[in-house]
Amino acid sequence: RGGARLAEQLNPHTKMGARTLAALAEEPWDYVVLQEMSHGPLTTRKAFLRNVGRLCERIREEGAEPVLFATWAYRRDSRWLADLGMSYEEMAQGLYEAYHEAAARNDALIADVGQAFLERAETMDLYAEDGQHPNEAGSRLAAETIAAVIRADQEEKRVATTIDVDPNLNRNDIRLRVLYMYR
Repeated sequence: RGGARLAEQLNPHTKMGARTLAALAEEPWDYVVLQEMSHGPLTTRKAFLRNVGRLCERIREEGAEPVLFATWAYRRDSRWLADLGMSYEEMAQGLYEAYHEAAARNDALIADVGQAFLERAETMDLYAEDGQHPNEAGSRLAAETIAAVIRADQEEKRVATTIDVDPNLNRNDIRLRVLYMYR
């Protein structure tokens, strides 16, 4: 089934929502990746931003870090772009803006797969025949982009510990000041 909306993930009365909410509550997660239906951030931006906020809050309540999977524009000159009444550049820019706004509002990580597609679309075949979905190369690029964001976040969060010993302390004073450095 395609075209799922983030709002469905929040609805306990739908099969998808019930499964999502149960998984968040019952399983340990370090990261939860969120992706809206392809054109949702453009056609229903207010709902997209509201639902990203609600999901990010819920994800953090469960001790995990939200990652926004910023999607790509449909293949240049596809019928899907024509149906939306947009050019490739307009769709790419609109998705970029919507996902980055959502990430900034919610202090969420962003895996900007859409930007990765944009940078490679002229030199790589990234789309399945339908012009909407990724082919194997596009899926690999998406996975690599998401993995790179998570790896970078893990590296940044590694506890950088420095031990500062006050030179005025006597030998019997074993207090140390440990600083944890987080960005």
